[in-house]
This record gives sequence, C-alpha cells and structure tokens, in this order.
Amino acid sequence: MTEPTYPPVVAILGPTASGKSALALDLATRLDGVIINVDSMQVYRDLRILTARPDDDDLARAPHRLYGFQAADTPCSAADWRTRALVEIAAAGAAGQVPILCGGSGLYFKALTEGLAPIPEISPALRARLRARLADIGGAAFRRELATRDPAGAARLHDGDSQRLIRAMEVVEGTGRTLAAWHRQASPPAPLSCLTFVLAPPRPALYARCDARFETMVAAGAVAEARRLKALGLCRDLPAMKAVGVRQLIDYIDEKCNLNDAIAGAQQETRRYAKRQTTWFKHQIEQFHPLPQQYSEKLVDEIFPKIREFLLTTDA
Repeated sequence: MTEPTYPPVVAILGPTASGKSALALDLATRLDGVIINVDSMQVYRDLRILTARPDDDDLARAPHRLYGFQAADTPCSAADWRTRALVEIAAAGAAGQVPILCGGSGLYFKALTEGLAPIPEISPALRARLRARLADIGGAAFRRELATRDPAGAARLHDGDSQRLIRAMEVVEGTGRTLAAWHRQASPPAPLSCLTFVLAPPRPALYARCDARFETMVAAGAVAEARRLKALGLCRDLPAMKAVGVRQLIDYIDEKCNLNDAIAGAQQETRRYAKRQTTWFKHQIEQFHPLPQQYSEKLVDEIFPKIREFLLTTDA
C-alpha cells in the first residue's frame, strides 16, 4: 500500500491558556490553513465550554478539524487520534491548504511525530485495583513497589505523579514488560516535515490567564455543561470526566461545596495542569522553537517569515 503524501505541517503547542488557539487562528487566516486539534479533551462534543473549544466565530474564520467529534462515553486514544490526524493532514495538502496542529496534549503530538508503542489494552479491573492501591498506601510507597518491577521507570517519576505511576505499574503487571521495553518497539513516526512552536509565557501571566479563563467559562455556562455531563451517568474514570473543572463543578452541583470554592479548586487545578504541560514540553519535545510569551499580533508578525520560508523550502 502506497504511503500518503503529507504536506509540510506547522505545529502550535503549549500549556493551557497560553494563547495557542488565537495564534493558530491568526496563522490560518494568513496562510489559508486548516487547524487540526491536538487536545485530548477538545475531542469530546459534550465539553465545549470547559475545554475552551473554538466558538462559532472562530469556526467561521478558518476550517477546524477533530474538535468535538467523540461522545463523552468513548475514550479517544492517542492511536485513534493519530489515525484521524494523518487523514486530515493529507486532506489539507490535497486541497492546497496548510495543516496547522494546535493543542496541548503532548502525548498525541509525540504519537504522531515519533510513533506509537504497541502496548496491549490494559484491563479496567487491573487499573481500578492499582488506583485503589495507590490511594491506600500513598505515592511514595506505591513508587517503591513499582521500583521492584520497573526500577528505571520508578526512578523517572516522582511520588505525586499518580497517573504515570499507575500507568507504569499497570503495563508491567498487565503485560510482564516495562513501558520502556514497549517503547523500544514503537512504530515508525509518520513521514512528516513539521515546524514546531511551543508557547511558554512567564508563569505569573500564564496563571493569571488560567484564573480569568475559568471565570469566563463559568459566566458562559460551564455549570450547565457540567450538569448535562453529570446527567449522562458516566463512569468518573472516563477521560472526559477528568477534564479540568468537571469534578469541581459536579461537586458544587451535588452540594458538596459552594460555587466560589468550586471555582477556586478548578483554577488551582488549571494552574497545576499548565505547570505540568510547560515542564513536559520543555523536556519531551525535540526540535522546537520556544515562544516565551503569550499570543499577540506582534508575535505572529515575528514568526511569520520563518513559517513562510519553511513552507517554501520544504517538499511535500
């Protein structure tokens, strides 16, 4: 089977609230571009407000792909997203448009540009058991247990990184092999030429935007959106139910806290998430151009010549 031909790709990555979407939209209007979502939560149609998905005005200004296509009860794995993204990239090239990847889900981006490890599906029962185990004994003890099965993996993680601790343990228990061993068998990366920019605004400014954005979400109807999501009766372990702000607003709906406390809790979670994303991009993404500021028209003017040169000198 012949490998599809992919056009040059521009990627705009960065933490939440850093201005990625605005930058991508500005570029798309200048370049005749198609914006392709790289956010693991913006794929869910039930989470428009709480994930800051592009609004109708944005959608009218430029084509957007892979936003809101998945039901909240169906997880979208990195492999699922990668398959769809490659289709959209090829389609953009065939239409003579520039594909612009935009988002903050680094694992999705790495799956596209570096390939995927063929790790088998992990039993939900095993995952639930390990989650309960970590909650019972704490992160430090859990990491020590992981070290007996996967010393190198445990050494790379810290006690508070519960999601990755559980992932490392479930893989070694469920498959008998460590994550690192599986990653050595990763499929080859897609044959893409990609010019990557990573937004990294100063932390105080980024945190202020995180706080303000969640307040804007609440004003735009985030509580009603969380109420509709709750009415679906979904398992709280589903990815869509873990979107920032969902848990806090459902606690408010269930009268476990007042709205101010729910907002404060969601703002704190947003800031922590932004910090994790910033650190992840800094250490995990290779060959990128750092943009140590938030979106502005001046920023677009600064990077546009580099993008134009890349598009003119890179073969499809």
